[in-house]
Amino acid sequence: MIAFRHFALRRGSRLLLSDIDLVIQGGWRLGVIGRNGCGKSSLFAALQGLVEADAGNIDLPTKLRLASVAQETPALPDPAIDYVLGGDVELATVLRDEADAQARGDSEAMARAHHRIEELHGYDARARAGRLLHGLGFAPETHERAVKEFSGGWRVRLNLARALMAPSELLLLDEPTNHLDLDAVLWLEEWLRRYQGTLLIISHDREFLDGVIDHTLHLVDGGARLYTGNYSAFERLRAEQLRQQQIAHEREQAERAHLQSFIDRFKAKASKAKQAQSRMKRLEKMAGTEAVRAERAFHFQFAKPDRVPDSMLQLEEVTAGYPAGSREEGDDHLPGHDVASREATVILRDVRFRLEAGERIGLLGPNGAGKSTLVKTLVGELSPMGGERKAHKDLRIGYFAQHTVESLREGASPFDHLQDKAPNAAAQVLRDFLGTWNFAGDRAFESVDGFSGGERARLALALIAWDKPNLLLLDEPTNHLDLDMREALADALADFDGALVLVSHDRHLLGMVSDSFWRVADGVVEPFDGDLDDYARWLRARGAANKKAAKADTKPAAPVESPEERRRAAAQLRENEKTTRQRVKKIEARVATIDGELTALEVKLADPETYNGPTAALMKLSQQQAELRREKETLETEWMALYESLEA
Repeated sequence: MIAFRHFALRRGSRLLLSDIDLVIQGGWRLGVIGRNGCGKSSLFAALQGLVEADAGNIDLPTKLRLASVAQETPALPDPAIDYVLGGDVELATVLRDEADAQARGDSEAMARAHHRIEELHGYDARARAGRLLHGLGFAPETHERAVKEFSGGWRVRLNLARALMAPSELLLLDEPTNHLDLDAVLWLEEWLRRYQGTLLIISHDREFLDGVIDHTLHLVDGGARLYTGNYSAFERLRAEQLRQQQIAHEREQAERAHLQSFIDRFKAKASKAKQAQSRMKRLEKMAGTEAVRAERAFHFQFAKPDRVPDSMLQLEEVTAGYPAGSREEGDDHLPGHDVASREATVILRDVRFRLEAGERIGLLGPNGAGKSTLVKTLVGELSPMGGERKAHKDLRIGYFAQHTVESLREGASPFDHLQDKAPNAAAQVLRDFLGTWNFAGDRAFESVDGFSGGERARLALALIAWDKPNLLLLDEPTNHLDLDMREALADALADFDGALVLVSHDRHLLGMVSDSFWRVADGVVEPFDGDLDDYARWLRARGAANKKAAKADTKPAAPVESPEERRRAAAQLRENEKTTRQRVKKIEARVATIDGELTALEVKLADPETYNGPTAALMKLSQQQAELRREKETLETEWMALYESLEA
């Protein structure tokens, strides 16, 4: 259990959090949400002991093992797998002791080390570290490569793997899905569902939060409010609370007006003076429920293109990749060698890709498979190594990639950047446009040096929008964007009149704006027949098939079965599968019923009137909620085991 007692925290002169009284129970998976700058990361820093409370305190269990993702990765010569193993500090120490004892020939010290390694389950630790690396997208041949050979994005993944390797009762993850592709996000989601300790996550990925958390902590206006359920449940409950608050405010205002009217009419009459005084006292004692302050949602739009040609862009039998000595797609993701020594690298072969007006395509596939290579080839940044790229003469591309954000000029303001694009435009026109992207007033003239990653990304999108593109090619546009900005981007892309190709690990955005999907993997670009749920199932099936193939490689040849034995085995397999699928359907139906009952209970528990009633009734509601949650968790565990048996 973690308890915040009258906790307050400042950043400089600004009060971030004030008078927080909160208890987090052991085993909770808690999502910490709120607008950028509300104090989420500072709260994590306080839990880690990196900053001190300005008032109050945090009560943590003694000898609590806490794990978090390091912000920096030293350029070490150590192999990646050894770096991940080092996340288990005690085991790493014992393994070094064992190696030292062996070097000295000290058999007694070696025996002690062996015993301790067995206690720490250390002899399978390397395999566990390998599974973590594999799940986060590291190919087997990269596990032994030096940490210093990996670039920034992959070093972030190494730090995440190292944190997951560490034995912990409390795990803090701050934006863990940044720098992950969708495949790795889905794997991480599954891993975190199985985590046994207390989990606190900061994330702007609503689908990821929905898949992992069971409680939500909302930081707003210096306070913290705890909600039961995932992010979607939080949205429903908060909307209901705000509705109830507004109703209570309007009711109170009507009563205030009635009381004030009586006082104004009768306070001068002797016969009514006593009643008027009574109403004045009642008016003074009224709680003063605040009106709901609408949180101003941020909206923007991409202007309607001047023209959208029917056939926009076409790749015909294209071979895509990087010429000798060039910077490959993997430089930002995979370890490599000196650029100058690179040979020509083919990433994709025989690509046949056609974009028509109004098409909205989401690209799926792991990092390093060629999604960015495809986008760069569509843009024209990479020339085809074979085949032909055909673009309509009226094609106007808006291209967003990570280097788009990085290329913003240090020391320059949003106004400076936009004026560079439109030197002949009137200053007021430029300022009005920037205002629609939330760079109003003096913000338009502030240096980007002090901007957050989200603000830089917003400016980069604004500069793209100024050109009125008819085709948007967006490669991971949501990194560093908060939930409000992601929602605004989804709305703007949904209303965009041109065509769209999107690479993103944000499933909510992909699902909202993509009409179809293409898969990029194993050097091939092909349509994917299905939605994101189908893609997740395909990934699980592929993983199961790979495991099965790996086992088959290590097994001795099985005895040859007779045709009759094969028929009997197949019939039994079909019968078992039928029974399993029937049970899966029953579980899914029951879980759906439980979700409905939990939603109804949550609405009741969110109603202030519930707390004015008998305590026994409130306790009964809480007990029903706890029992339903336990039943749901048990059923979901059974469902996962059954589903994996079907996929195997």
